[in-house]
Parts: sequence; C-alpha cells; structure tokens
Amino acid sequence: MSSLFGDIQPAVKKETKRVCISTAAGVVLMWIAFAVLHFAMPQQVPFDYTVILGGIGGAAIAVLNFFLMGLTVQKVAASTDEDAARSRMKASYSQRMLLQMLWVVVAIVAPCFQFAAGILPLLFPSIGIKLMGIMNKCN
Repeated sequence: MSSLFGDIQPAVKKETKRVCISTAAGVVLMWIAFAVLHFAMPQQVPFDYTVILGGIGGAAIAVLNFFLMGLTVQKVAASTDEDAARSRMKASYSQRMLLQMLWVVVAIVAPCFQFAAGILPLLFPSIGIKLMGIMNKCN
C-alpha cells in the first residue's frame, strides 16, 4: 500500500490536503445552513441523515476528483511526449467529469442522499482554492 502512495509528489499531497480541509469546512458550513433553514422552514428544508450522507459522499467525490487531477498533472509533467501528455490530460478530464456526473445522478436518484447536499460539495474545492489564493495575496 505504501508503494501506491510513495510515488505521489509532495506538492500533490499538500494541495490535496488543503482541498480536503477546505471541502470539509464547506460541508460543515453547508450542514449548518441546512440546520438553520430546517429550523426556519421544517416543511421545505430537510435536515436528517440524507443531508449528512449527501455531504460526505459529495465531499469524497470532490476530493477524489482533485487528487486524480493532481496525479495526472504529475504524470504529464514527467512525460517527454507532448502528444501523449495532451491525450492523457484530455482522457483524465473526461473520466473525472464522468465520475462527477455519475455521482450527481446517484445523489439525485438514491433516496439515501439529499440531492442538493450531495451536489453542492462538488463546488467547494474550487471555492476553497480561490479563497486560499485571495488570502495568500493579502498576506
């Protein structure tokens, strides 16, 4: 198992950890928002196990997507064949988008997930990366 993760560059590990933390923070904030909205409008906004499971599943897919992108960039950067590298990036993008779309379908169709709570975490890595960039520029 250690050889599987042994070839991962430190930058990929570091950025994936940062994305994982920002995504987890986003999910917690989302759960708080669901709880507040449920308190205000209990008939319209649920707050039960489906919201929790949706958030966990969506966060897992979002972080996995970022990690797979980092691995692909790492492999492409080490490649000497430009056409093969471009082809690898395109294939990776398509596969990762397919993974996310499959999750969206599962989050909508499966009754154990609240669909919005399952889909929203897919946006959190991007938001987290942008917020970290803004905070780094301010320092």
